[in-house]
Amino acid sequence: MAKKVVAQIKLHVPAGQANPAPPVGPALGQHGVNIMQFCKQFNEQTKGREGLILPAVISVYEDRTFTFIIKSPPSSILIKRAANLAKASGIAGKEVIGTITHKQVEEIAKQKAKDLNTSDLKEAVKTIAGTARSMGINVVD
Repeated sequence: MAKKVVAQIKLHVPAGQANPAPPVGPALGQHGVNIMQFCKQFNEQTKGREGLILPAVISVYEDRTFTFIIKSPPSSILIKRAANLAKASGIAGKEVIGTITHKQVEEIAKQKAKDLNTSDLKEAVKTIAGTARSMGINVVD
């Protein structure tokens, strides 16, 4: 018989840097999860991806065990990295603060493919390009 899930926790944690401090500790502690065990497992699985903030979905079971899934980084972080920017435009649509190539958008779309709500690469590219435009970044050929 399958274990019963009592909670699903969604966290954004820097790769390889999970520790018991907020936001990880309080979120897991209130469900009685072994925080250090999660931190060790998360850091082990995210080695080599330092510098990225990764979403994690943690399923907590009634016997206080857990499993987690690490998703791909948010599109905005990948776009900012491709454009070499620290932050997006505050007034997108009026102020253009950078550009990225169509090839870079395609690479981001391929990386995000399993987490997007489309299986078509052309549609995924449109989604990523729209995110870039909303951040004040132009997509050029």
